[in-house]
Amino acid sequence: MKKWFFGAVVLLAVGAAFQLGLLMYAMYVFLAVMLVGRYLTRQWTHQIEATRETNRPTARIGEKVAVVLRLHNRGKTRVVWLLAEDSVPQQALLQKPPRIKIEGKRTHLLTLGAGARQTLMYQVTFQMRGYYQIGPLLIESGDLFGLHRQYRILTKPAFIVVPPHVVPVTGYDISTRRPIGEIKLSHRLFEDPTRISGVRLYQPGDPLNRVHWRATARTGELHSRQYEPSCLAGATFLFDFHVAGYPARGEPFRSELGVTLVASLANAVMLMGQQFGLVTNGRDAADRIREEGWKLEFRTRDDARHEFGALPENTRLQPLRLENARGPEHLQRLLELLARVELSDGLSFSQLVAESLTRLPRDASIVAILPDVPEATAAALGNLKRSGYSVTAVLLMLADENDYATCAGRLIAQRIEVRHVQDEAGIAEFCSSRILRGA
Repeated sequence: MKKWFFGAVVLLAVGAAFQLGLLMYAMYVFLAVMLVGRYLTRQWTHQIEATRETNRPTARIGEKVAVVLRLHNRGKTRVVWLLAEDSVPQQALLQKPPRIKIEGKRTHLLTLGAGARQTLMYQVTFQMRGYYQIGPLLIESGDLFGLHRQYRILTKPAFIVVPPHVVPVTGYDISTRRPIGEIKLSHRLFEDPTRISGVRLYQPGDPLNRVHWRATARTGELHSRQYEPSCLAGATFLFDFHVAGYPARGEPFRSELGVTLVASLANAVMLMGQQFGLVTNGRDAADRIREEGWKLEFRTRDDARHEFGALPENTRLQPLRLENARGPEHLQRLLELLARVELSDGLSFSQLVAESLTRLPRDASIVAILPDVPEATAAALGNLKRSGYSVTAVLLMLADENDYATCAGRLIAQRIEVRHVQDEAGIAEFCSSRILRGA
């Protein structure tokens, strides 16, 4: 636009200098057309309003979500042409296999009369778990001669959460060492107030709710209840989601298998009424997605797409953590977190363990989900084992892979139980698989 305007002004000056009336007249007309076109283009893009509707905020893998866009020309003039394009995550479309599939048209070329309304619709099929940004809507309009164009963002995006698939696991036996029941800890770190083991004399500092009033009344001296030590129940999942452990040749199969495994084991623990939690060095997709603060007007389409696209990086250097708890609501929170988790190049697994050590509960097993086992990872888990934690490692690799024996050997040397999962079908039989134990 600026080049055309500058050229017209130069030609107008030349015409005035050499008394070329026809050239001057043509440039006057051309400048008038440019100014009128610029004014109309700005008016057209500003008099369009849009709303977005999706039929659900969450979806399961394989389900479709309908996206409905309603445009309204609230102005008093006809918008001669309007190009409307709704944004979807391009990386999800380009990945092989694609994470989403589009049915219908996301881009429409249309004209809207004064006060007219237009409804646009397409469907998105989610083929993998994830956290997807649908939108915003980008509109483009301009004058009839193509001298001026303007781009504008309308409607806030919708965010669709697609949790991972949950595979039923039979006979879960990691947290309790057997499918059903409890075991006692060998050292008295925690006590279960529902299980009284005896009575002793009152000691300064005992809370009043521990006082055994019947024994006190019978003996005339204050007595306190003694409780049995608590049981090892539930699991804390340490999920290694560092990009170095997931080479491109195995993606996205291996990373999705790890997410599905964590979701399935957490579901099994929840059904047993036990606690579960998650700590991972992956990144949260929600940290990269912009939900507000966009500019609204742009000179080029590329500028507009860059503005409302996701941030290219996430510099988060803190673990993603979901504290241990029980119940279906807690499982739903875990599934939503797993839906958003992405591979990261931030914390290594050994750094993850060091960052989380003081917050790991001792009354739950540690279940480490690992795509690879460098020496630093084996050493970190070995330290947890020697600190009194119950540790089980699960390898996301084929039993015949070249590195499997090396990885399993490093863990066994640390006296850590090792299991492996090589596909989704094997998750259901996870607890009946062969266990490699340390000496």
